Amino acid sequence: MLRDTFNEDAEGYDRARPRYPPALVDDLTARAGLGAQSRVLEIGPGTGQLTVPLARTGCRITAVELGPSLAAVARRHLAPFPAARVEVADFERWPLPPRPFDLAVSATAFHWLDPVSRADRAADALRPGGLLALVTTHHVAGGSNDFFARAQDCYERWDPATPPGLRLEPETEVGTDTAELTRSHRFGPVTVHHHPQEITYTTAQYLAVLHTYSGHRALPAPALRGLFDCLGRLIEDQHGGRITKRYLHELIVAERR
Repeated sequence: MLRDTFNEDAEGYDRARPRYPPALVDDLTARAGLGAQSRVLEIGPGTGQLTVPLARTGCRITAVELGPSLAAVARRHLAPFPAARVEVADFERWPLPPRPFDLAVSATAFHWLDPVSRADRAADALRPGGLLALVTTHHVAGGSNDFFARAQDCYERWDPATPPGLRLEPETEVGTDTAELTRSHRFGPVTVHHHPQEITYTTAQYLAVLHTYSGHRALPAPALRGLFDCLGRLIEDQHGGRITKRYLHELIVAERR
C-alpha cells in the first residue's frame, strides 16, 4: 500500500517534512484545553511532527503508528516526555483502552483510514464531549508561483498520472470536504480553522521533501530520476537555487456527541 512507503525512509521523512505552525498548535491546545490531566490519542503520528509540541503541554499521549521505523524515530523525539508513548499498530485493528480519550488527533494521516468506518472508530475512542481534531495540509498558490507553473512541464513529461495544465489554487478556494463528519450522528458541529505558512527550500531540501511523498516514491526509478533532474535544473537555473512553497493547514474540530 502507498501508506507503507513512509516507513521506508523514516529518518529522511523526519528531516524533510515540515513542522506544523506554532499558531496551529496553540489553537488546538486552547480548543482542547490541553493540560497535565488530558488524555490524548494521536492516530498516525509519523515521526512526531505534531506529537512533540503537544507533549510540551504535559498531556498524556498515546500515539498509534503503523510503521515501526517511524515509531522508533517518534520515540526518540518523545524521550524527554514520559507521559507520551508510541504503540506500533494499525489503528483500525488496535484494541481501544477501556478509558476513553479527551482528544483524538490525526495530522495529515486520517485520509489513509477506511472512510466507511474511520469516523465511528474515532468516536469510539472518545468520551462524550471529547474532541476529534484533524489536520490537513494543502499546497496552495503563493511563494514561488512561477516555479510551480514551470514544474508542471516536468511532471507531465515524467509522471503520466499528472493532469494536464494543473495549476495551484488560491487558499480561498481550497478546503477539505467535511461532509463525512457533519452527516455523522456521532459528532456535533464541525469547525474549520486555517493556518498558512511559507517555507523556503534549497534545491536539495525541496527534492528531499518530494521524496517523502507516496506518489513520488511509487514512480519507477528512471521516471523519478528524470523528474528530480528536471525540477532540480529548474530551481538552479531559473530560481537561484531556492524556492518558496506555501502551505495551507486546516484544523478541523468536531465534538463527540
